[in-house]
Amino acid sequence: MTVPKLAPQVRLGPRPLPLHLTMASATWLSSLSALALARRGSLVWRSGLESQAAALAGPLASAPSEALLAALSDEARRRLGLYLDGIAAYRAHPYRRDLVEPPVLWAEGTTRLLDYRPRNKAKAAALFVPSLINRAYILDLAPERSLMRSLADSGVRSFLLDWAAPGAIEQSFSLDDYILGRLAKALNAAVEAHGGPVALVGYCMGGLLALPLALRRPDQVSALGLLATPWDFAADGGVQRNLMMAHRATLARAVDQLGSLPTDLIQCLFAGLDPLLAARKFVRFATLDPSSDAARGFVALEDWLNDGVPLAGPVARECLFGWYDENRPGRGTFMVGGEAVRPERLAMPALVVIPAEDRIVPPPSAEVLATLIPGAHAMRPPLGHIGMMASPRAGTALYDPLARWILTASK
Repeated sequence: MTVPKLAPQVRLGPRPLPLHLTMASATWLSSLSALALARRGSLVWRSGLESQAAALAGPLASAPSEALLAALSDEARRRLGLYLDGIAAYRAHPYRRDLVEPPVLWAEGTTRLLDYRPRNKAKAAALFVPSLINRAYILDLAPERSLMRSLADSGVRSFLLDWAAPGAIEQSFSLDDYILGRLAKALNAAVEAHGGPVALVGYCMGGLLALPLALRRPDQVSALGLLATPWDFAADGGVQRNLMMAHRATLARAVDQLGSLPTDLIQCLFAGLDPLLAARKFVRFATLDPSSDAARGFVALEDWLNDGVPLAGPVARECLFGWYDENRPGRGTFMVGGEAVRPERLAMPALVVIPAEDRIVPPPSAEVLATLIPGAHAMRPPLGHIGMMASPRAGTALYDPLARWILTASK
């Protein structure tokens, strides 16, 4: 039976709202405090802004103090007002995701395998593995922004693993439980339904789940796709690692007390990568025509971003501390089922997609996989981590070339 998948009726985003409002207001209002320093020439500017600072020095020194302070105050109020207007417009927007879901091929606990079938006989098949901390429907966001439906139109029978939120059983799951348990069973179901091996494609964290299983099941996996998948967590110079470790005590205490890593805490970590991203997005949204395609696209994506799920406690520890702190994948000590995960041992067609504008998985972290996997084909779409899945350019930048690769690699 097919049922519509609706976005939450009550929108809570951007999550967590107090954090986003505090960061934006503190940043904009701090300009008032920094004004005096800037006028005296003693303000320390961010590296790379020296020329702009030099150009401002003269006008700042000569402008009337009261007029300059008033103009700066007005601009801070204007931006904060637009931000609040954007949030209110988003929460009141009539758009709701109402795509009819495909049939469920297999299910266990809170995990389901959705079956996107081509209209005619399938030319190939692929099992898609998303991250554990985001809803799977980013791969099927809207009719015009759906990787899964685009692949089906290209003749690829596509299976989407929907992890959902951990239930009572999944709350104690480790990565082994997800990879060698749920994912392995989903692969069995996909292979049986297709009547032969399928391509296995992981997105972000999903790639770190798919790779170990592909190494173990070469008879069932015809090819491996890794989309924006991190591997060397020190390749960006340790920026993200340092951010994670700065909050290690808080994260560990939350997992110990709650048994999982809550969604809002995960969102706080993402916000740390670009503290003013939400403010910039919602200020811009406030200026859009609510009935425009751009506005509907914004709301669809924000609904998904704010519809995250918590991470099971044992998995949270393995990922936050084993991956980010100890860099086990990059150091060759990432273990699944007692065996080290070695990309260099993969003996099948492989595609490594490295979004050039990715800020969630730094390109150098993903590039390592293209080097380690023998004969891997690398693709670098000029989009971001989420944009390559859900932006207006995703069709030509990812959907079409990915379909061609799956069809070719599965022959």
